[in-house]
Amino acid sequence: MRLSDEQIRQFHEEGWLFLPETFTPEEIAVLREEAEAIYREQRPEIWREKSGAPRTAFAAHTYNESFRLLGAHPRLVEPIEQIFGERLYMHQFKINAKAAFTGDVWQWHQDYGTWLRDDGMPEPRAMNIAVFLDEVMPINGPLMLIPRSQAHGNLEAGHDVSTTSYPLWTINEEVVTKLVQEGGIVAPTGQPGGVLMFHGNLVHGSAPNITPYPRKIVYLTLNAVSNHIRKPTRPDWIAHTDFTPIQPVADDALTQYARQRSRQPQAAE
Repeated sequence: MRLSDEQIRQFHEEGWLFLPETFTPEEIAVLREEAEAIYREQRPEIWREKSGAPRTAFAAHTYNESFRLLGAHPRLVEPIEQIFGERLYMHQFKINAKAAFTGDVWQWHQDYGTWLRDDGMPEPRAMNIAVFLDEVMPINGPLMLIPRSQAHGNLEAGHDVSTTSYPLWTINEEVVTKLVQEGGIVAPTGQPGGVLMFHGNLVHGSAPNITPYPRKIVYLTLNAVSNHIRKPTRPDWIAHTDFTPIQPVADDALTQYARQRSRQPQAAE
């Protein structure tokens, strides 16, 4: 899948791009089912809210076949190779949950701020790609973006280790207010299967989910191989140190996996 010249222009100007209906209902159904099964596991890669609800599951592509296929899917890999002009490796992979009623806030932040400070990534030549597993609505804690904020580069940030269960390098309210006055706020919403890509320096966050509607999103961070991290401080399942270029799978690989899985006999209850 290749981006048009207009899509590339929008990404460079605004810092983000939304691609609706990138994955089919059949592909999303198997990913959603397996995400829910992963959240029920007890693994060090699964972080939970203070309430105990799942918050994020790291590195699922290393222990789950459907997410391995997603992590090497050409509909995600090829557009980023097009923008960066080189091969990519997986810097980070996570399935973020906003559980119904209990999904907590993600404070305003830039992802590159963490990649630089905690992982030693030289430049913001990594891209976040968000794949919607549930419908993302204005009411269930959608990701909020500040358009064009990536143009300000890497901003000063403080390390917040107390607001939520997840430590984050956050941007202070005065800076966020100024950025919003310049660029406003957008909150891309859409059906399962939509894909949102955004620049590593784009300031973003999300509010808590107090609705009955869960919101699961898979995040891939694809990094240019030449931009591999130099001084990782986090576990390998959070910031990967395998810099092998991703070899894309066939475009129908996830569909074929879903159909094969549906033909398998189910375990007796």
